[in-house]
Amino acid sequence: MKNGYWQKMLRVDLTSRKSTVEPIAEKDLKDFIGGAGLGAEILRRELPEKIDPYGLQNLLIFATGPFQGPAVPGGAKFSIVGISPLTGTFADTAAGAAWGPSLKDAGYDVVVLEGVSENPVYIQIVDDDVRIKDASDLWGKDTFETVDAIHEEAGDKRLSVAAIGPAGERKVAIACIAVDKHSFAGRCGLGAIMGAKNVKAVAVRGTRRVEVHDPQATRELIKKYQKQIYETVVENEFRVHGTPVLCETAEGLGDMPIKYWEQDVWPEGARKLGAPNYTQALNARPLPCKYCPIGCHRKITITEPEEYKYEGIGPEYETLGLMGTNLLIDDPRVVAIGNDIANRLGLDTISAGAMVGFAMECFEKGWITTNDTDGLELKWGDPRALFTLVEQIGRREGFGAVFAEGTVQAAKKIHPDSVAEVVHCKGLDLPAHDPRACISLAPTYATGTRGACHFRGPCEDVEMAGFFIPEVSIKEGTVKFFERENQSRLAVKCQDLGVLINSLVLCMFMVDGGDWSMTDVAEMFNAITGWDYSVDDLMLAGQRGFTVQRLNNIRDGYNKATDILPRKMLKAAKEGFRAGKTIPFEGLMKDYYALRGWDENGAPTKETMKRLNLA
Repeated sequence: MKNGYWQKMLRVDLTSRKSTVEPIAEKDLKDFIGGAGLGAEILRRELPEKIDPYGLQNLLIFATGPFQGPAVPGGAKFSIVGISPLTGTFADTAAGAAWGPSLKDAGYDVVVLEGVSENPVYIQIVDDDVRIKDASDLWGKDTFETVDAIHEEAGDKRLSVAAIGPAGERKVAIACIAVDKHSFAGRCGLGAIMGAKNVKAVAVRGTRRVEVHDPQATRELIKKYQKQIYETVVENEFRVHGTPVLCETAEGLGDMPIKYWEQDVWPEGARKLGAPNYTQALNARPLPCKYCPIGCHRKITITEPEEYKYEGIGPEYETLGLMGTNLLIDDPRVVAIGNDIANRLGLDTISAGAMVGFAMECFEKGWITTNDTDGLELKWGDPRALFTLVEQIGRREGFGAVFAEGTVQAAKKIHPDSVAEVVHCKGLDLPAHDPRACISLAPTYATGTRGACHFRGPCEDVEMAGFFIPEVSIKEGTVKFFERENQSRLAVKCQDLGVLINSLVLCMFMVDGGDWSMTDVAEMFNAITGWDYSVDDLMLAGQRGFTVQRLNNIRDGYNKATDILPRKMLKAAKEGFRAGKTIPFEGLMKDYYALRGWDENGAPTKETMKRLNLA
């Protein structure tokens, strides 16, 4: 096999404390590529019925693709897949740092965790040496402390470590998985699944190198595209400023969350939080994952004021949106501290910021009082409210414990009228992009297989930022702001692209920001695998993977009735770029279902299943 895969799955049974190696059929790799696509198919085959996400039956799948073996730019990514405690259905999340390549170098494409350990453990994988080790001394440590402790115990800093913090241990439904104190598999609460399984971390290192179809062509293409992408992001300033470069543009187009989605404009807030002020105020510089020419993560240093002194990982656009403008906080230093608290606890910063914003709105309306919060005033713009509530949520303590099962469940406890105010799809809080600004996000969010997600369908960047996919007829002028034509087609293509990218597994910023074309991606894929795929072949694999993710949703009770948007997203703005505009939601969904080949209940038709070669 010289195709960039080992065709091996490591299965770790936590109940019996045994591990086995299973073959992966080449057909499954050709159909689903790897990562989030293959992970979805494993869930579909092994979980025929709806399950309790915290129960014995749930699987936690760590999956790579063909791009983790060679030093492909953006190839440090890997996918984590399971049934989310937040949504009760399929979820995938991704991280970078060095974990994905480390697993591939150890000789595996996929790791599946099943069962539940009786006591806290962590898993150490070094080539064929797979150990389930006691983690009693690690339980209670934050994500950063855990990485350091594992390195010290093993005497090996080359181990790449994916770990949970107190939030995951206490099964907080928005718990994330932190990798190497650097990158975070944030969304959908899969860190809580690790906690439910009593797994503190998975540490991995390898000494092997998977074989590829054409080694010389692969090396030449890697060198070519590393240089090409680097030059692009230097020119467009993505490398120097990272994702904060988007803040002012997004706010100006009505795309950024402000005051928990109730306020339409706040240009001064976006200016203070975004680049170049962000870069200057936080002394920010690039922090790349392995093999990355972009370095979108930020290494920051705060020197003043004394109470905010800090050196470490900086917030990115999504966190600046949900912990910044969403809360009427305009100081990037405040957001940086909130981000660090969440990272160490092991919390998704998007949902954590959304929860704080929702709580502040409920406080403003009188649905929450200081009697509920032990005297804490949840006022807009207050750093203390942000820091305290994030800490409480992550530790499942005080008033923050109300949010342990997610924002929707919290609303049911807070006030009956507050449930309709939660901004979510399938229970997953919206990211920092507004479908009222880029209406292709409306069907994208409503049908999102893991809930509302712009990165599993980055269509907003087509409208806002000039991201195009000409190979599948997504070009300048394909869609126009607020006009229905082609919006659902854009949503479908971008969702398929999202699954494909997370199946390869590749950082989306290589294509969306680094301007790596899909023709280039196919060329790299073929040099590695030797499979001679066209761009259409790759996009078909993405469509197949998306459809399997949808089949998981259907098994878990989702259908047309749940393909909806939150109430706030159906209200027109009073000022700003989207003033007076509403989403033509029913028309967009009608277009979308027809393009997908789904029936009136939102299920793929027999013809669609046959076309995608799905049993």
